[in-house]
Amino acid sequence: MGATDSMPSLPEDPAALRALLLAALEQRDAAVAERDALAVRNEHLHHLLLKLKRRQFGQKSERLPEDQLLFAFEEIEATLATGEAEAGQRSKALRDQKARRRRGNRGQLPAHLPRIEQVLLPERETCPCCAGLLVEIGADSAERLDVLPARFRVLVTRRPKLACRACPGVVLQAPAPERLVPGGLPTEATVAQVLVARYADHLPLYRQAQMLARQGLTLGREVLADWLGTAAQEIRPVVRRLREILLASPRLFADETTLPVLDPGRGKVKKGYAWALARDDRPWGGTDPPAVVFRYAPGRGQEHARALLAGYRGIVQCDGYAAYKALAGDVTLAFCWAHVRRGFFDLVKGGAAPIASEALQRIAALYTIEAEIRGRPAMERLAVRQARSRPLVAELFTWLEAQLARLPRSSPTAEAIRYAMNHRQGLERFLDDGRIEVDNNTVERTIRPICLSRKNALFASGDDGGARWAAIASLVETCKLNGVDPQRYFTDLLTRLVNGWPSSRIDELMPWCWASVGEQTSSAAA
Repeated sequence: MGATDSMPSLPEDPAALRALLLAALEQRDAAVAERDALAVRNEHLHHLLLKLKRRQFGQKSERLPEDQLLFAFEEIEATLATGEAEAGQRSKALRDQKARRRRGNRGQLPAHLPRIEQVLLPERETCPCCAGLLVEIGADSAERLDVLPARFRVLVTRRPKLACRACPGVVLQAPAPERLVPGGLPTEATVAQVLVARYADHLPLYRQAQMLARQGLTLGREVLADWLGTAAQEIRPVVRRLREILLASPRLFADETTLPVLDPGRGKVKKGYAWALARDDRPWGGTDPPAVVFRYAPGRGQEHARALLAGYRGIVQCDGYAAYKALAGDVTLAFCWAHVRRGFFDLVKGGAAPIASEALQRIAALYTIEAEIRGRPAMERLAVRQARSRPLVAELFTWLEAQLARLPRSSPTAEAIRYAMNHRQGLERFLDDGRIEVDNNTVERTIRPICLSRKNALFASGDDGGARWAAIASLVETCKLNGVDPQRYFTDLLTRLVNGWPSSRIDELMPWCWASVGEQTSSAAA
């Protein structure tokens, strides 16, 4: 009786029983499909985990560079989506579940995008019962993101000639508008498109030429290069002023990285350098807008560091490179804790390294405090550092000195400790000034796009190409720091410069001013 009572009752009607069976089969199929999708997902996640482990702990030749790691994420995520889509094709229930999850997570599309409304009406607008006219009682609305491929158009400038019938020889005509490229085809917006694609999206000119050819525009690389060269010359006063503004700041970040350039005399590639100066006062609530300016140099010697910071007398946050140390006395040097941490981190990756592991834990305690006070006023940051960070730093250096006495002089751990000890004064600088950051990562982030550009565009066309890259990249990266669209900024900037923007108002053309300046029309600017 107990077993019989626990059995669910089944309908006696064959049609109802059949419907119940079909529903059960569909639920089973959905469960199997979901299980298969999860198996595929787990397999690929396990594969990704192995890649991550190899990147972190494998041999140097096997480690994945950061951009390749991102590519691996993209590929694996796309594969997972393919597996889920395939499972959804086999199960309507799973497909509907996925659709509900997407609707819940997709957020809202930006309000500034234009809306094109499509109204879908039923096939008939009369009642199927009485044939009366139906009235609207509501509507379901759904938004999807659509795109129109880049469309080129031809702007035709027509200048009528007006003559007086009564006065012979009187002919009036509006002057021809100024052009960035005299006698050339492009508008300033077209040049801005090529410039941003090359220096912000790292798309070489030959690839841009291929994309233009698909739209029926036969424009060789040499034509696009001519446009870039002309634009670079036009923006030089703005870049020059940007550098002057930065050098008037009380504190700057400095760093450098390689920039391969062609050596026309030898027909080979030589190693040039992109030197960077950056400002970002947002971590301590400063009001000066963030900015970066690059300077190309054929070498990495201290003479180039002096040229980069010529006339500067403020605080320079940098790594421990000797070229910056040579400036001590002229500037106040604040060194980077991230470089100290990196030395110990490399030791931990190599195997058992208890001293390096403890050093990392002690440095991590400093970064925990920094995360808590990020964005607070400078004086408040200073007070917290004096109370909490200074004792930790003192204990760390005392501990490092004790460990150094126990280690062989030539050991890698001893070298990492000596780096920290030799730079102690500059590393402690952040404890006495709430405006100073704990590391140099701000400027390192600004030069990161150079690495991508090196891979995509290979090199600059000689020293002049390096200087051109530095000028354009300064404005591109400053736009990014200030949340300004580089395409719209360069379109407006080139238009204003070509139309004779006064040099006395050049500060208004800085990227951080674009939000207010850029909304005006170019005609108003002229």
